[in-house]
Amino acid sequence: MSMVEALGRIQSIEASLQQLSERSAAAGSGAAPASSASFASALSSAMGTSDVSALLSAGSTTAVTAGSTTAVTAAAATGSTAGGVTGDAVVAAAKKYIGVPYVWGGTNPATGMDCSGFVQRVFKDLGVELPRVVSDQMQKGTPVASLAEAKPGDLLVSYGGEHISIYLGNGKAIDAPVPGQTIQIRDAWEKYSNLTSIRRIVPAGGS
Repeated sequence: MSMVEALGRIQSIEASLQQLSERSAAAGSGAAPASSASFASALSSAMGTSDVSALLSAGSTTAVTAGSTTAVTAAAATGSTAGGVTGDAVVAAAKKYIGVPYVWGGTNPATGMDCSGFVQRVFKDLGVELPRVVSDQMQKGTPVASLAEAKPGDLLVSYGGEHISIYLGNGKAIDAPVPGQTIQIRDAWEKYSNLTSIRRIVPAGGS
């Protein structure tokens, strides 16, 4: 979502909230505020989605009330978010691409992908936007202290940002390795050396 689109949606939300506030006022000073169902309906319409619960948990720290015109602006401005996606969903989405050839700079599973193109595609399939290259991807999410604390769906970054893979758990990872090979599951070799960072983009998967 572009900044212009985000601002447009914010304005639409604020207009919907104002309408709800005015309805409550019109009903009299003793009237109850607009119902949560009415609010949800208006918010769904403004945001163009029926998954209001995901929007409300997607990063807004503002309490949402029918009479507030500041509600959910933080969530709207972030564009695509993790929503209800978990690490287990990341693992499942990644496994669909096993066998796709490595192509340097590739982002299309029909022709091939490189390591960061593969990671970007997996998260995009789940509605989570990530940057294109490892050096930017490794800045997203939250840090994980060690491989022992990594969970399925976490990103393993190695060689100072030269390579990235998706951790599957139990010492395994999936990645697009090098030219001449395909996306595959293998030992999380980063545990032996050259592990630069671990990033958690969505809530942890299983152990």
